[in-house]
Amino acid sequence: MGDAPRPRLGILLCLLSMLLFASQDGITKVLVKDLPVAQLVMVRYWVFLAFAVGYSLYRGHLGAACRSHHPVLQVIRALLGVGESALFGLGLRYLGMAEMHALYAVFPLMTLALAGAFLGEFIGVRRWIAAAIGFLGTLVILRPGTGVFELAALIPLLSALGFAVFSVLTRRISRDDSFATNMLYMGFFGALAITFSGLPGWVTPNPTQWGLIAVLSTIGMVAQLLLLQALKYATAGTLQPFNYTLLVFATFIGLLVFGELPDPWTVVGACMVIAGGLYAIKAKG
Repeated sequence: MGDAPRPRLGILLCLLSMLLFASQDGITKVLVKDLPVAQLVMVRYWVFLAFAVGYSLYRGHLGAACRSHHPVLQVIRALLGVGESALFGLGLRYLGMAEMHALYAVFPLMTLALAGAFLGEFIGVRRWIAAAIGFLGTLVILRPGTGVFELAALIPLLSALGFAVFSVLTRRISRDDSFATNMLYMGFFGALAITFSGLPGWVTPNPTQWGLIAVLSTIGMVAQLLLLQALKYATAGTLQPFNYTLLVFATFIGLLVFGELPDPWTVVGACMVIAGGLYAIKAKG
């Protein structure tokens, strides 16, 4: 028997997960000032791989989890995942937390469009309207042609696009491969790829930085587990609107820790992106 539906508990776990993800990004923003992004991503991926192996051993299916029906797509997905993580970390070096997350929040709408194009999922007029609203919100944040546009603002958009493609590949692969297989391939090939760029530029962290790296790696895994647990008690559709609290938490952390106050255009644009995302969730046709 599965876990009984408990939507309130699922929502609470989802909110805690979003808070931890925002805290993870705050710690990353502190560390990327002095340490290479590739090095931080490399450490996180080796920790993730250790967790993936441990999970598969715990479930007693390590051998089976190593076999995939889509090995090439799994490798591509892993490379996209590690590239998206590196881009996001790089963006935190140049942009504020609120601006970074406001632009990145467009990824569900990108996923919607890509799923329609490559997976044949029905989109419908209302969801295209939702995507248009989100796109306009992104333009409000970027304000191209006004003299305030930064090339660095393209980093979260590229990261969002990478994660959208990653999400579509995950949907396709998950039809045939297990959760454990997805984790193992992502952890192994992601760690292998990032190690080639992470090790050559290694900068030895000081004790404080080592402590932050340990916290960073730990809360990232805890956040993932909380989100998975939340899905046991509430449906993805129920939880999806609460995923946008990540932007709220990130904005507060940016304000309290880094003294970053988002400008009115970023706030308005972020509201439009969120509104487009929420409308897409509710829209049926």
